[in-house]
Amino acid sequence: MAKPTTENTTLPDFPVTIVRALDGHVIHDEISLKDMLANTDKGLILYFYPKDNTPGCTTQATEFTARLNEFDDLGYDIIGVSRDSVESHEKFITKHDLHIALVSDSDEKLCQYFDVIKEKNMYGKITLGLVRSAFVFNAEGKLTHAQRNLRAKGYTERLLETLAS
Repeated sequence: MAKPTTENTTLPDFPVTIVRALDGHVIHDEISLKDMLANTDKGLILYFYPKDNTPGCTTQATEFTARLNEFDDLGYDIIGVSRDSVESHEKFITKHDLHIALVSDSDEKLCQYFDVIKEKNMYGKITLGLVRSAFVFNAEGKLTHAQRNLRAKGYTERLLETLAS
């Protein structure tokens, strides 16, 4: 479950590159997440995942897409973030018919802002990698829930239960 948080993180004011499907095409724009939230009456779920087209990341993205209407009914938009390129996101969205927006954070600016790049031990080798995490902001831009090092499979179900209660 996403846990209520005492973190005081706010949405950043710098531009990010967002990739999404629109009218049968995949487009990308530069936006500020803070401005985006200010121009809507919805909250925002910002989730970070390691890599496009990997099993866990695909599961998470397709589960969010499948449950998108339920999150919409609760008043939330969903945006996934990874270090993948715009082109990789375009292919990922097309291949899996994703209806969520993705941020291409190839410069890791957003990942660093949310402190989701951590040391990982991969088969005895220490590397820096993106830790699967999620941050829930209400319509006023206040961070209400945060979870780091989460499990991809079933996360959308657990998050829906938390937000509905």
